Amino acid sequence: MLNVKMEGNKAIIDVRENILRGEHPRGEIIEYVKNAPNGTIFEIHVPLRAQPLINALNALGMNAIINELGPQHFRIMAVKINE
Repeated sequence: MLNVKMEGNKAIIDVRENILRGEHPRGEIIEYVKNAPNGTIFEIHVPLRAQPLINALNALGMNAIINELGPQHFRIMAVKINE
């Protein structure tokens, strides 16, 4: 189950531990993003660059940006805009 923390219109999703345990939450994240209202800001924390997730967000019409915050800590930022 995806753990999402909402701060206003920002959804903070930290899946670092899930991925390090061998889980693959990309499908759950994409499903959450699809169902979120327009204007939602997504802050997704992952332990690696997660290029397949970035590609999936871009395929939804979002501009996903990734920053390296530290060892095994990357942050993907994206905004859902009007479809």
